[in-house]
Amino acid sequence: MDTITHTLFGIGLYKAINKENMNESEKRALLVTAIAGSQIPDIDVISKWWDTNGQYQMWHRGITHSIALVPVWAFLLTILNYIIFRVKSTHLFLIAALAVFIHDTSDVFNAWGTGYLEPFSNARLTLGTISIIDFVIWFIFLAVFLLSKRRKLQKEYQLYRIGWVVIVLHVIVQSVQGYVLYEQHKHDYDQLALSADFIPWHYTIIGKKDGTVEIISDSLVTEKQLKERLYSNEEADLSELFARNPKAKTLVEWSPFVVIEQTDERIGVYDPRFYRNGQSFLFEYMERNQP
Repeated sequence: MDTITHTLFGIGLYKAINKENMNESEKRALLVTAIAGSQIPDIDVISKWWDTNGQYQMWHRGITHSIALVPVWAFLLTILNYIIFRVKSTHLFLIAALAVFIHDTSDVFNAWGTGYLEPFSNARLTLGTISIIDFVIWFIFLAVFLLSKRRKLQKEYQLYRIGWVVIVLHVIVQSVQGYVLYEQHKHDYDQLALSADFIPWHYTIIGKKDGTVEIISDSLVTEKQLKERLYSNEEADLSELFARNPKAKTLVEWSPFVVIEQTDERIGVYDPRFYRNGQSFLFEYMERNQP
């Protein structure tokens, strides 16, 4: 998910906890724990600073997003709270673990995927059933916030807990529909990927068979529509490309499948899941006249 959504998750988690018996230090520690836990897996962005071999695509959302590191991050945040606020609590450890778990697991649902099972598996786990920026989740948090300011019959933390239930139901409905569409299309292609659109209940189906990649817009309430048909040169020799542009090799390893583009001017690979307006923003190539 995007940074704003992860921040909303942290704030929403903080708001959903009954703080009536907490002192100010405990409340501050809880707020820091919830928000930091919701953000800390993305600390891997600093790996750009020392990436000299084109590995950033694999490092980002890699080991830092592993389910195995949830207790590690939670422990570090618990120690940080003790140093800053002098608050020591098992409760804070559990909240930190939950915040990190929500971050890691929510990222699995979008097309970018994560190294959720690292170091046991290098595979990128991605379901593609939730958009990386999900405005429905934003709207749910906004609605709960407005209700909490106007409604006095229920306490704030109770309303936020209801909001979390609605978010979970939204994710389930989106994912079930995505699964049904995936099953409908999987027999038509050798390889298939799913990517949720910004509009709820709408998805992009990306299928590859032999050297042809089709990008289809589909949902359970509309007719499918072919948006693009791309052709991949599966016979192209990519060894020189990989030698000159290591990011290209990383992209091939990272993506479910790629389109290989070979012309007189250049040779490259791109991820068709992010193909928009005639190009993919995940495209690595080399110019053929490059010395």
